[in-house]
Amino acid sequence: MGTENAEAGGGSHPMRRLVFAYYVTGHGFGHATRVVEIVRHLIEAGHEVNVVTGAPEFVFTGEIKSSNLKIRNVLLDCGAVQTDALTVDRLASLEKYRQTAVKPRDLILATEVEWLKSIKADLVVSDVVPLICRAAVDARIRSICVTNFSWDFIYAEYIMTEGFQHHSIVWQIAEDYSHCEFVIRLPGYSPMPAFRDAIDVPLVVRRVHKSRSEVRMELGIGEDVKLLIFNFGGQPADWKLQEEWLPSGWLCLVCGASDTQELPPNFIKVRKDAYTPDLIAASDCMLGKIGYGTFSEALAYRLPFVFVRRDYFNEEPFLRNTLEYYEGGVEMIRRDFLAGQWIPYLSRALMLHPCYDGGINGGEVVAQLLQDTADGKNCSTVKSGARRLRDAIILGFQLQRAPGIDISIPDWYLLSENEVGLNHTLPNVEMNGDISLTHVGVPNVEVLYGQLHGLSDTVAFLKSLSALNDIDLGKSSDKHQLREQVAAAGIFNWEDEIYIARAPGRLDVMGGIADYSGSLVLQMPIREACHVALQRNNPNKQRLWKHALARQKAKERFTPLLQIVSFGSELSNRAPTFDMDLSDFVDGEQLLSYEKAQKYFAKDPSQKWAAYIAGTILVLMVELGVLFTDSISILVSSAVPEGKGVSSSAAIEVATMSAIAAAHGLSIDPRDLALLCQKVENLVVGAPCGVMDQMASACGEANKLLAMVCQPAEVKELVTIPTHIRFWGIDSGIRHSVGGTDYGSVRIGTFMGRKMIKSLASSLLSRSVENTAVPIDVGDNELDVFEEENIELLRNEASLNYLCKLPTHRYEAAYAKKLPKLLTGQIFLEKYVDHDDTVTVIDPGRSYAIRAPTKHPIYENFRVEAFKALLSAATAEEQLSALGELMYQCHYSYSDCGLGSDGTDRLVELVQEMQHRNSPKQTNLFGAKITGGGSGGSVCVIGRNNIESSKEILEIQQRYKNATGYLPIVFDGSSPGAGKFGYLKVRCRPSAKSSMD
Repeated sequence: MGTENAEAGGGSHPMRRLVFAYYVTGHGFGHATRVVEIVRHLIEAGHEVNVVTGAPEFVFTGEIKSSNLKIRNVLLDCGAVQTDALTVDRLASLEKYRQTAVKPRDLILATEVEWLKSIKADLVVSDVVPLICRAAVDARIRSICVTNFSWDFIYAEYIMTEGFQHHSIVWQIAEDYSHCEFVIRLPGYSPMPAFRDAIDVPLVVRRVHKSRSEVRMELGIGEDVKLLIFNFGGQPADWKLQEEWLPSGWLCLVCGASDTQELPPNFIKVRKDAYTPDLIAASDCMLGKIGYGTFSEALAYRLPFVFVRRDYFNEEPFLRNTLEYYEGGVEMIRRDFLAGQWIPYLSRALMLHPCYDGGINGGEVVAQLLQDTADGKNCSTVKSGARRLRDAIILGFQLQRAPGIDISIPDWYLLSENEVGLNHTLPNVEMNGDISLTHVGVPNVEVLYGQLHGLSDTVAFLKSLSALNDIDLGKSSDKHQLREQVAAAGIFNWEDEIYIARAPGRLDVMGGIADYSGSLVLQMPIREACHVALQRNNPNKQRLWKHALARQKAKERFTPLLQIVSFGSELSNRAPTFDMDLSDFVDGEQLLSYEKAQKYFAKDPSQKWAAYIAGTILVLMVELGVLFTDSISILVSSAVPEGKGVSSSAAIEVATMSAIAAAHGLSIDPRDLALLCQKVENLVVGAPCGVMDQMASACGEANKLLAMVCQPAEVKELVTIPTHIRFWGIDSGIRHSVGGTDYGSVRIGTFMGRKMIKSLASSLLSRSVENTAVPIDVGDNELDVFEEENIELLRNEASLNYLCKLPTHRYEAAYAKKLPKLLTGQIFLEKYVDHDDTVTVIDPGRSYAIRAPTKHPIYENFRVEAFKALLSAATAEEQLSALGELMYQCHYSYSDCGLGSDGTDRLVELVQEMQHRNSPKQTNLFGAKITGGGSGGSVCVIGRNNIESSKEILEIQQRYKNATGYLPIVFDGSSPGAGKFGYLKVRCRPSAKSSMD
């Protein structure tokens, strides 16, 4: 990494007594305990340390007895708010930080500056409170951070997924950190690009006071007894530890047990004042959650650590990877942890050989660096922005930064990216004709059936599959492999057939959210696609992960089992693997209901992604009666970026179901397959999407627009894109989520509007037939009585099944003014009972927009019809101008529905600026619109198919980055849908390697 490692004892102690102000984050005890170790060394050197913390005073005074230690109990940040022991509430974390550190910012700064001056501090140390770095500058005092992560990194993903309204928080935190002189970086660190320089140090770990034998003697435990230390705070209230959860002859020390908690005889309650490092060093294995404290002590004392993943605890992947690199960690799946299936994991842990060979004197080293800096020495070395950014991009995990919009972006962020020359564009996917795999470096894969269709991404996937075959699972060098690669290498029998399917993402050219109202839509499959490799095996032959094997053996027979590996898990908060017994899809004598399946996958957020894949199996069982008697191994590798509004989820569903169908000899029409995949998303995942995404992924063709009427899914035709027209997608950087609140509420408002229109039509029909005038009351609005209408027309509108069947002139003439702009769910339910949408639920306490969401699909259907007709019209300037105008109208209609975003609006404005800066004959770009579910994601741009247009798209990309700090992905090009691709049946030639250890 090119960082500087500090050695202990490199400098002499300063002659004068120094005063340190040491600020500790409110994020758990792990920070406080490591600060204790550093502070102890500073105190022993004769200095005064003022600790500012929200942690209890005894954490420090219990270990340090000195008048030079002064504790000031103040909380200046809040860390991550947890909903339970294993899950972070991202939105609540952002909101609490706003309340704790943003709103009272000016008061905090003034107070801390005055206090720092009053104690005559020589150095401010932060672990890792952002605001205090700015306060130190204002007080004219040097500051240093000591940490393994920074809050701008942690909160960045929270903002991208949960709370974009808090986007300024990340930039403010990063700006505060940039005032710090340098960061002393601890092992297992995550990206920290805000800091100008970093010095790496050994582990900061609490020292042991007693030997292993002394501790065991005090506990009355012999050396021959296997001892587990259970270091897990926040146990579920209704959860009881059971005697049979431990292997025979084991004992377990329970830390943090409540006074009233009852324990089985093989579990021992640890005293509140017990010194945990001594207990850890005396144990044979640890079970708990990964935090810096448990991580460092497990490494330092070479103790095997069985850990349970925490959701959205964003520093964890880096600690975990370091732990596993030194062969010290085993991940326990959450459901096995809660169910007490501990034994296979504990047995596996005892087979590990932890080999951490780094220093454990970090407390001493850090204290020396702090002394030297406070005494005026320059301990840091200046690095370029490029070097800083390279240090930040570790283990394949790149910081996702929220667009700053109108927030001032620190120059060092932009300069760092420029110096590295990051290129987010993707390589050309298509190649000319089919090719020999041997000629492109994949000689070990034999294609038994299917065609490559000249797709280089498919060749790349086959190459990665071949590489997995070459991994030797029996060698210790495999610790250098990514966890997901090792996991994938262990699930396939390489001498047997593997089925491969491919499904692309899609660019929503026109139609968007009108799909669930029955609109005509136009969708283009993009270059980026998802590949799924699948193998079915007799349960007795399937290669199993250790915990799955133990679960099967406990049944005393092997039953069909599903194992999934998802590539790219290191880039997001998800576990790389998932497994389940297929019998879990059976509830008594019936198949598991969709409602129960949704709850099953939602129990562990880090594995909720498996619902998109495993859900296809349940849907095939329920809808088609398919029986799965074999075990199934699945590898998923998707190049369709998540959260960009280009249907990453549909690509995964379609590719998975296509692979399952191919491997099991199921003949499913692409249209029917798309409808089944929609059920996966609606009923198993729980996202209320329409069907156009799955249809485009399954039925689309390269360089054509799939024209379909979503009533429910009728393909009208494949519209060839004229050679003079080209479409691009540009990602705004604002994460789109089809399961998000905005999309769902707009959909609910649309269905409420349809129900009200039908009710109005029924009343008018009744009036026309009976010739009686009865006022119609909707909420507080009494509606005027309509003029007499055609009875047949009213009869059709009273039974309206799709809003898009209502012509625009009828909507304006009869209903537009009669629909309220807003209506509460309670008032609607009292009058209309239900909105007749099976995938959304009305919240009685919420107000829903009605008029705009109802109007949008009616007019959007008209716009799409006009767009489709114009595409086949004679080539002319007017054609492109009219197409672009329709896209602009669609974009602004999204905004009226509340589904716009600052980022996508900015991109559309940039297209308009580009369009109007030239004369009409020199115009290259003609229109743009937000895509898919809205509320972020990407925009679709239409322009001429020429070099000048491509240059202007790249200029827009650069201008957007200059304005927001985010370099958007450009989607350019098309590829075939899953139906056109078909499937591949391949076999990997055997490779000499040992079996799984």
